[in-house]
Amino acid sequence: MALQEAEQCDECTHSAREGHRRAVAAFLAKRDELAAGQGLPAAVAHSPGASRQWVSDELTQSARTVADRGRAAGEAWLQLVWQRSLLAVWAGVVALGLGQLVTAVGGGWTATRTAGLLAAVVVGGLLTGAARLHRSRGGLLAPVTGEDNRLSTSRAVASAWVLLVVYAVLVLALRLAFASSADRDRLIDGLEPARGAGLLAALALVCAIAVVVRHVVAVRVIGQRLQKVRAERPRTADLLCDDNGRGSFADVQYALVGAVAAVFVLVRLARRPEQLPDVPWGLVLLVAVSAATYFAGKYAEGGRPVVFSVVRAREAGDLDAPIRTGDDIEIRGTGFVPPGAGAPDLLARTVVRIGAVHVHVPLVPVAGGFANPTDAVLTVPLPVEVEPGKVDVRVVTAAGVESNLCPIDVTE
Repeated sequence: MALQEAEQCDECTHSAREGHRRAVAAFLAKRDELAAGQGLPAAVAHSPGASRQWVSDELTQSARTVADRGRAAGEAWLQLVWQRSLLAVWAGVVALGLGQLVTAVGGGWTATRTAGLLAAVVVGGLLTGAARLHRSRGGLLAPVTGEDNRLSTSRAVASAWVLLVVYAVLVLALRLAFASSADRDRLIDGLEPARGAGLLAALALVCAIAVVVRHVVAVRVIGQRLQKVRAERPRTADLLCDDNGRGSFADVQYALVGAVAAVFVLVRLARRPEQLPDVPWGLVLLVAVSAATYFAGKYAEGGRPVVFSVVRAREAGDLDAPIRTGDDIEIRGTGFVPPGAGAPDLLARTVVRIGAVHVHVPLVPVAGGFANPTDAVLTVPLPVEVEPGKVDVRVVTAAGVESNLCPIDVTE
């Protein structure tokens, strides 16, 4: 039964991914065709403004189709990944058992090896139950996925340390269950706070960072000091990259230091399984410095869109003139395209509010991308509904964040 479900899930995922791939290919072909000036209806070809609007509407509709197929593919992928993540978990348990069998040659099988293997089985069972409860959200990915549908580095590091400490305590508990009366006091002494103070301090630190970073990000998003758009699905690269998919120093160093420290703890546990791993305070300080760097990087990133100036767009051969109804205006600033909002359907959500009129920024295709909108410049037509006089211009990004206002004078 489980095999049939897995095969059906694989088939659904493949179908969804194939539909998404075809939609993307069709969109790219249409974009490049329109960028080359081909495929325009004769009714709008004579008017640059009408043809630009028609091209933008066509690309927007195609982009929405791509986004819908992408969301469907992401949901199907989450249904599949929870099963594959469990395969990885139990493969790790089997690898641990095989490793213990190999190392037991010559030394014999001990109670410590039994406790370590049973603890791994218990942890694997707990992860299996948690994954099954959250299978619609990716199983084991659910606790480490943020509200923006990206993997969170702080949650991943904290989750790894929690599992590590749970495994260490289970090993001690199982050893205590099978120990003789003479060894029980020594095992109980291994749980003394003085022995595990460094481990507990590191655990408290990474858990606190996960909670505080989530709070800071939520507060900054609500306060419109940080722009966040939802991703199609979680990706492994999210652990080391920013929302734009570029490598992030803060994330990379935090994940690297956390992984190295966790390996050290596992080695200490293997060497002295009768007590909690004693983490040196120097290593705890290293984790603290890495966590502080990560927090500072998260606090410093982002920002609101800012309009610096608005000018009349001038093409070659045009005379210099004031802004009039029907002209194109060029809005210069920064932050108009939020991180992760480079997809065409998100670019099409950019809006310029001119007085009381909302103007959607047209998509202007070029070979390999779009000339409008960009992060620093937006070009929109000034509609006839805008009354002459002084009006305010604002930009509303795909994340729903408004920029500052910039007044312009519109003449008749």
